[in-house]
Amino acid sequence: MFNEILKNIKADLRSAMNGVTAARIRESGMDYHLVFGVEYPRLQSIAAAYTPDRQLAQALWQEDVRESRILATMLMPIEDFFPELADLWAESIKPTQAELAGFLVANLLCRAPYASDKAFVWMATDDPVLQLLGFLLITRLLRQGAQLSPVAATGPRPRPLLQRSSVVSPTKNSPSAASASSPSPSCSRTSSR
Repeated sequence: MFNEILKNIKADLRSAMNGVTAARIRESGMDYHLVFGVEYPRLQSIAAAYTPDRQLAQALWQEDVRESRILATMLMPIEDFFPELADLWAESIKPTQAELAGFLVANLLCRAPYASDKAFVWMATDDPVLQLLGFLLITRLLRQGAQLSPVAATGPRPRPLLQRSSVVSPTKNSPSAASASSPSPSCSRTSSR
């Protein structure tokens, strides 16, 4: 039964294929193994024909096919989309797949009970894709009027770069006192025009 559903979805995608759109998507640099060029409204109608199911959504996400991954975001039941799975899906998005990040946020993540926590954690990482997801998600949540979780909004306090005891202030008569009061040539704001 499950394999039959996957086969039907692939047939739906092939029948809705738009070669011109697919070529433009590939030319834009989106890095997928396969692109059908199916427009979003058509993907919504394809998804509406199937019952949301975790196993189906995970199988669709595993394929490196643009439309399969977008459908996965529509067919994953939110109650089965645990924070750990959200991390796995987020980490599998390539830097050239910003469109997919937007669909993941709009179709799935914005409905997750842990959404604001994830948004703040992802915004604080060094990974540009996770940062993008975090900023898209927090923007979406704020536009929806969501209340941010108190833990996520305050977050862990960042460590200071310098400890107070390690900061040495120059004395009045020391040579470093004079240089501390006057800006260095590289920091001056004079215009070269």
